[in-house]
Amino acid sequence: MFIMNTSLSNKTFLPVPSGIDLYVSQRKKNFNSRNRFCMSANNRHFFVGGNWKCNGNKRSILELVELVNGIHVERNTGVEVVCAPPFPYLDLVRSTLKKEFGVAAQNCWIAGSGAYTGEVSADMLLDVGVEWVILGHSERRHLPELHESDETIAQKTEKALESGLGVILCIGELLQERENGKTLDVCIRQLNAVAKVVTDWQKVVVAYEPVWAIGTGKVATPERAQEVHNAVRQWFRNNISTQVADKLRIIYGGSVNGQNCGRLAGQRDIDGFLVGGASLKPEFAEIVLSHRLSPKSV
Repeated sequence: MFIMNTSLSNKTFLPVPSGIDLYVSQRKKNFNSRNRFCMSANNRHFFVGGNWKCNGNKRSILELVELVNGIHVERNTGVEVVCAPPFPYLDLVRSTLKKEFGVAAQNCWIAGSGAYTGEVSADMLLDVGVEWVILGHSERRHLPELHESDETIAQKTEKALESGLGVILCIGELLQERENGKTLDVCIRQLNAVAKVVTDWQKVVVAYEPVWAIGTGKVATPERAQEVHNAVRQWFRNNISTQVADKLRIIYGGSVNGQNCGRLAGQRDIDGFLVGGASLKPEFAEIVLSHRLSPKSV
């Protein structure tokens, strides 16, 4: 059994070679085709993302891929599964993971190619077969070494979508903000920053992750999580459009595991999960298959 412990407007960007440009263009077409399928039905297709964070080595990553490949998901059952390994293993995972499963990066840069040492652009990710990117995760927002602002996350989201990637956009409040009754204020502030630069939400999945629940073993009750998800959807209905609100997938993250996923999946406005520690364990299969308990399951 495998278990792990758990402004740039004045910059000059280098042109992308034409061969790569054509390749990336085809990647965009492939992703858009898949994404239209996922968003076309009246019911929202369940989405489960596994965020492997900064864990693993080549051997353990391959063991984890084997675990995920062993999950039996019938075609057209209404569930989309995406794995997010660390950067060095993206190509390895894409080449060994079954094609019906997607691959996500855990971050990307706010611009294209250029003199940005240590950064990775969205086009580069698309070039190696990556389809999604996680942006706005609380560890990127709140770790003092990173401390990404709402505006930075909005810029990254805009660039990722422009390049053709899908975005798993994380929002959520700190424990003190929750205790002060500021949960919705924080989530709406984070969404407002992105809404200023994003007009097409078809390739966005919103992940509500209360920061106090991530990696702590604490989890919002299904009823409380549903309340926040419903309020977020209502914000989209009032501020973006009814069509976007009805089709947008809003998933939950925060100590999701094999024991609590069923009750969470049964909530009407919870469209899946972004899973951390449990995505490194065999119980990830149970979390994926919890889509059968969703009232939206097709």
